[in-house]
Amino acid sequence: MTTSLSRIPRTRDAERFEGRAATARDPRPDPGRPLETEYRPRHPLDLRRTVLYQRRGAGDPTMSVFGAVIWRVSRTPAGIATLAIRETHPGVIRGAAWGPGREWALSQLPALCGADDDAADFDASRHPLIAAAHHRNPGLRLSRTGLVFDALVAAIFEQKVTGMQAFAAWRRVVTWCGERAPGPTPAPMFAPPTVDGWQHVPSWVWHRAGLEPPQSKTVVRAARRGDAIVRTVLAAEDGEAVDRVLVSQHGIGPWTSAETRIRALGDPDAVSVGDYHLAHEVGFALTGHRVDDDGMLRLLAAWPGQRQRVIRLIGASGVREPRRGPRLHPEDHRAR
Repeated sequence: MTTSLSRIPRTRDAERFEGRAATARDPRPDPGRPLETEYRPRHPLDLRRTVLYQRRGAGDPTMSVFGAVIWRVSRTPAGIATLAIRETHPGVIRGAAWGPGREWALSQLPALCGADDDAADFDASRHPLIAAAHHRNPGLRLSRTGLVFDALVAAIFEQKVTGMQAFAAWRRVVTWCGERAPGPTPAPMFAPPTVDGWQHVPSWVWHRAGLEPPQSKTVVRAARRGDAIVRTVLAAEDGEAVDRVLVSQHGIGPWTSAETRIRALGDPDAVSVGDYHLAHEVGFALTGHRVDDDGMLRLLAAWPGQRQRVIRLIGASGVREPRRGPRLHPEDHRAR
C-alpha cells in the first residue's frame, strides 16, 4: 500500500518549497491563442491505443484523457507545449496546441500518431495468435515523441520497482518540480523539468516522492550530460547504436535503453530484456508456458526488426498468464 503524502511528516523545507511552487505556478499561464491543425492518416489508426502508450500511469501529470480529448504536455526544443488531440470523424485527427512549443508539438503530431511506423515488412502469419491480433487491431501503431531525455528519465524512474511506485514518484516529482502547462487543460497539468532542472531537484524531494537513491542519482548523472546524450542518440543510425550510447552511461542498462527507444523513437525492434514480467508473458502467449529472457529472444527472432510490434500485439491480444501468487507489495521508505 502506498502511504498517503498527508501521513508523512512535513518538513519546514518541504512546506516552503511547495508553497513557493504553488505561488509561482498559479494562476495558470495565459494560454494565448492556440494553433490548430488537422491530420488525416493514410493508414487505420486506433488513436487511444497508439498515443496513450506514452502515458505513465492514470495520474500522469503530463498526459490525461478527458472525454474524447487526449491532453499531452511536453517540454519541446522550442519550449513547453500543451497539445489537445481528438478524432472528430473516422480518419480525421484534430490537434490544438498552446505555449511557446506549440508549432513543434503540432509538427510532431503525425509521428505521435504513428505516421513514421513502417510495418510493410511485418509478417504476422508466422504465429496464429499474432496473426489474429494483427487482424483485429489494424490501427495499432508505434508512437514516437522525439523527446529522448524525457523518455530516458521516465524509464529510469521505472528501474527495479513496480509500475505503481514508479508512476507515483513520476507524478510527484513532475508536479512539484515541473512547470504548469499553458492552455485550457481541464485539470492542472505540468511539463517535466528542463535537463538542467533535473540536476537541481532537492534530495528531500526525491525521498518524499518515493524514488530510491540509485534511480535519483542516475537521473542527476544523466542530466549532467543530457544535451550530449540527446544529440548523440538522435544522430545514431540504428537501435544498436542508440544502445551503445545509452548503456555507456552509469546506471543505464539494456532495459532502460529499450524503454527509451520505444517511446522516444518508436523503435519497432526494441525489446526490454530484464523486465520482470515480459519474458513470461511472451512465452505464455506464443508457447503456453513461461520462458526466460533468452527463450523470449529466441521466440521473437522469427520477426527480425519487428520484435516490439510483436510484443505490442501480444498485449493487444488479451492473452495473459494466470497469476499464481500474491502481487508484489511495494515498500514505502519515505518516512524513514
